[in-house]
Amino acid sequence: MTLTKVLIAVKTYPTISLKYDELVCTAGFREDGTWIRIYPIQYRKKDFKEQYKKYQWIELELEKNPSDFRPESYRPKTLDTEIKIIGQIDADGDTWEDRRKFVLQKTYTNLANLIKEAKDRSIQTSLAVFKPSNVIDFIWEDVERTWDDKKIAKLKQYNLFESSASNRFDVVRKLPYKFSYVFTDDSGKESTLMIEDWEVGALFWNTLKKYNNEKTACEAVRAKYLNDFAKTKDLYFFLGTTAQFHLVAPNPFVIIGTFHPKKKSQIAFDF
Repeated sequence: MTLTKVLIAVKTYPTISLKYDELVCTAGFREDGTWIRIYPIQYRKKDFKEQYKKYQWIELELEKNPSDFRPESYRPKTLDTEIKIIGQIDADGDTWEDRRKFVLQKTYTNLANLIKEAKDRSIQTSLAVFKPSNVIDFIWEDVERTWDDKKIAKLKQYNLFESSASNRFDVVRKLPYKFSYVFTDDSGKESTLMIEDWEVGALFWNTLKKYNNEKTACEAVRAKYLNDFAKTKDLYFFLGTTAQFHLVAPNPFVIIGTFHPKKKSQIAFDF
């Protein structure tokens, strides 16, 4: 057990858990630029001073997760392990040069090669930076609008959600849509991958609150991720697998976040 310093790059949308109430999958980079996954973390139950943001440096006690075979997977010593925010890497006026030094040390451009590496039991890569060759579209699909009733009932039965007025914890709202990028890699192969970034959900709910129209909210998410990130920025995907599907799914990866600095040609033009 040692103190580990991590540059946060990924926070996925919260999910409910019978064991841990609600969880957020967090991933980022060590000081040497290698990936690390931190799970489980009850992010919304942490004190405000421990609620880290993307591109902040945190420090906490971590150990290899014995229930997760993926090499990048670690867990806090306990659910109450303190998370210290010790710094951050700023956006540098959209150039993101300092962030690039950590994020872009190893970038994949061929999805089939990455999947092969994930399936190789001597490597089992489960986190990666991926550069799409061409983004074709950003789509949304209807999904179940509420969490499973039986799971919610069990959570209430086991008193996993605090109910006192002074310490109330409400289950996170389930996104009623699945958002995905459609893209090609350097072989020309087209793929569609779901995106689970927390920011997708936050943008949807914030727009829905403003306009009270779900189609408008979905269009706002598409505009940000397609018209802005994909068409005007230097877009990369953060890809990750789940332990459940890593070895069995034909493609075990989903998009767990994006990296979207300005294109360097834009930077040169702006100055």
